[in-house]
Amino acid sequence: MASAVGLAARGRGRTAPNPNVGCVIVRDGHVIGRGWTQPGGRPHAEAQAVAAAGAIDAATVYVSLEPCAHKSTRGAACAEILAAARPARVVIGCLDPDPRTNGKGVARLQRAGVAVTIGVEAEAARSSMAGFMSRQTKGRPHVTLKLAQSIDGCIALPDGSSRWITGLAARAHAHVERSRADAILVGRGTVEADSPTLDVRLPGLEQRSPRRLMLSRGAAPDGWIAVDAPDAIAALEGVDHLLVEGGSATAAAFLAADLVDRLLLYTAPIIIGRGLPAIGDIGLRDLTAAHGRWRLVDARALGSDNLTVYERI
Repeated sequence: MASAVGLAARGRGRTAPNPNVGCVIVRDGHVIGRGWTQPGGRPHAEAQAVAAAGAIDAATVYVSLEPCAHKSTRGAACAEILAAARPARVVIGCLDPDPRTNGKGVARLQRAGVAVTIGVEAEAARSSMAGFMSRQTKGRPHVTLKLAQSIDGCIALPDGSSRWITGLAARAHAHVERSRADAILVGRGTVEADSPTLDVRLPGLEQRSPRRLMLSRGAAPDGWIAVDAPDAIAALEGVDHLLVEGGSATAAAFLAADLVDRLLLYTAPIIIGRGLPAIGDIGLRDLTAAHGRWRLVDARALGSDNLTVYERI
C-alpha cells in the first residue's frame, strides 16, 4: 500500500477533478502490474495496472482509493474492471467520499466474490489525495500557504526587495511544490511589484507549471485569472490543490478566512530587522485562539535553510 500511495503522488496536481490514485498488483510475492491516474484523469490507476499485469486471478490488488463504481463516458468503472478480472483480494487505502462511489465500489467487488480489506495506510492514502478529499468534503481546494522568511519573520526588505531570502536548495524544493499544484495564487501587489512567472524551473518538470491566479477584485493581466476573494476558490474548476505564495496581505486574508490547510515555512538563517512581515493582521485578539490549530508534520534542513511543515488540526 505504501507503494500505491507513492505512485498516487505522481499524479498530484494533474488529475483534477479526478482523484490521483495509485495501484499495485502482486502475485506470489512479485509485482505484476502498477499504475497511477494519468494527466487529465484517465486512464485510472486500476485500469492501467490491470492492463500492465494481464491476468490477475489469484493476485492481490492494492489501491489507495476505493475503485470507482459510477458510469462515465470516458471509460469503464474500475470496480467493474476488477470484478471482471476476479483477483483474489483487493486492499483499499480509504473509501471514496464521492457519493457516486462511496461503498458501492466495495459492494461490487464483494458481489463478484472478491475479498476486500479496507483502511490499510488510510491516513497516508487520504493525505496523498488531499485535494480531492478537500473538494469532496469541504467543497473547495486543499490550500497550502508557502512563506520564505528570515529568522525574524520578514519576507523582504522595507523597499520590497526579496531576492533572495532562501538559498538554491530551498527554492528548488519550492518548485517541486509548485509542480504538485493545480494552480498558484499571489496578491495583486506581488504581481505589480515582481512580475512573477510562477513557473516550474526544474529540468524535466517545466511542463508541470500550474495556472496563475491573482487575488484581486479587478481585471487580471493576460495569462492570469483574477480571484476576487479567498472563498471564491471554491468556484475554481479543475483546481483541487492550490498553492498560495503571498504576499503578506494575501497570506493574512487566507488565514483569517481559515482556508489554509497546510503551511510551508522556509526559514533562512538571516535577520532583516525592519523588513516586511511574512503575515499581516489576521484579526487575532486573544492568544488563546491561536493555540491548538496547527501540528508539525515535517522538519528538515535544505542547505543552510530550514523547512517546517504544519497541517491544520
